[in-house]
Amino acid sequence: MKLWQKEIGSKKEVESFTIGRDPEFDIILAPFDVLGSMAHAQMLSSIGLLTTEENEILQGGLKDIYFEIEKGQFEIAPGVEDVHSQVEFLLTERFGDVGKKLHSGRSRNDQVLVDLKLYYRAAIHGLVEESIELFDLLIKLAEKHKDDLMPGYTHTQLAMPSSFGLWFSSFAESLSEDLGLLKAAFDLSNKNPLGSAAGYGSSFPLDRTMTTHLLGFADLHHNVLNAQNSRGKTERTLSFAMAGMAGTLNRLAADVCIFMNQHFAFIKFPDDLTTGSSIMPHKKNPDVFELIRAKTNQIQAVPNAVSMILTNTTTGYHRDLQLLKEEIFPAIESLNSCLSMTTFMLKSIKVKEDILADPFYKHLFSVEVVNDLVLKGMPFRDAYKQVGMDIESDNFAPDQTILNHTHEGSIGNLNLDAIQDKMQSAIKLFNFYAVDQAIKALLK
Repeated sequence: MKLWQKEIGSKKEVESFTIGRDPEFDIILAPFDVLGSMAHAQMLSSIGLLTTEENEILQGGLKDIYFEIEKGQFEIAPGVEDVHSQVEFLLTERFGDVGKKLHSGRSRNDQVLVDLKLYYRAAIHGLVEESIELFDLLIKLAEKHKDDLMPGYTHTQLAMPSSFGLWFSSFAESLSEDLGLLKAAFDLSNKNPLGSAAGYGSSFPLDRTMTTHLLGFADLHHNVLNAQNSRGKTERTLSFAMAGMAGTLNRLAADVCIFMNQHFAFIKFPDDLTTGSSIMPHKKNPDVFELIRAKTNQIQAVPNAVSMILTNTTTGYHRDLQLLKEEIFPAIESLNSCLSMTTFMLKSIKVKEDILADPFYKHLFSVEVVNDLVLKGMPFRDAYKQVGMDIESDNFAPDQTILNHTHEGSIGNLNLDAIQDKMQSAIKLFNFYAVDQAIKALLK
């Protein structure tokens, strides 16, 4: 039996097709559905649609269900359409008709919307926490290896001297910038849609400001139709934010795969973090980073998938929106996994020292020699030509001690403190503390 069902139900073929993968995603949304219902019940009581006693019954019952979910004791029973239905059926089964009153003033449209907003908000918090752990490790590695030189490349050709400190800290700063996109997604997720009903409001005197405060939202979608239309917009923004972070991890993983190659041999990992071959005894494959590279490419494809789902959808709710979960939910899980595994692997990275002492890399110092000649008074074009001719005639023998980069962000001045300040500033903008306090108060 469905909440919306009258006398005639849907054919099983229609029901199976339209439900799709929702049951597995609804388990993820279950705790957030309960939190939304707790806030909604308190609000209904404040406007007289529930008595104080009825509200207390529902609050107690919803808390019980919340903790059952936390303990893994909650499931959506066969024949029950979704998590919203399961929660309401449990309340009605346990407490009678008061359970049937909970849905007053809302639609499944705004109910799933608030579930999604709460879930995305929590998921973003998790992504930020994983990013912080990786960021801190990258800064630590950058400081440790700031004097360990390595080749820098442009066009995948040898270019100029770099350092492992510069390499590690480049990804650290990139993560801090990725949080800017994630903050935009957080802001959209941190707006309350509850009370928008099916997208056209309600004739009940709902107190939407109250539920906004109870659920720790920073604001509400004031226009009820815009609240409904935010579904899709939120997912699109979140998908771009995740794609940005995935791009950072993707480049790091691609570098690692190359730098582990025996022709480079710049870095290595313990044998138990690599994999072997069934026929080649010498192989130590970077499977973890190859999978991170592939998974982050999948994540970078999600914005396009989301955009295609939303194409041609007009104002208001459409069942098309259900498919957004099939793109976003696995992407969140995958990105979390990639972040945590990158951190796990980099904790054991070993860096090769004195790479540039090999004469093979002498041409990396051509710019340094040109600049040194310019500093001694030679015009730049003449210095460039002289060094070029020395290289072509194989008379180029640079003095590597002239390497002296001092400006901000260069190999001799990594600006790690400034990068850390940038990360801290980005984190503070999320204000997760206010969210956590609101949820704790709701469950108290």
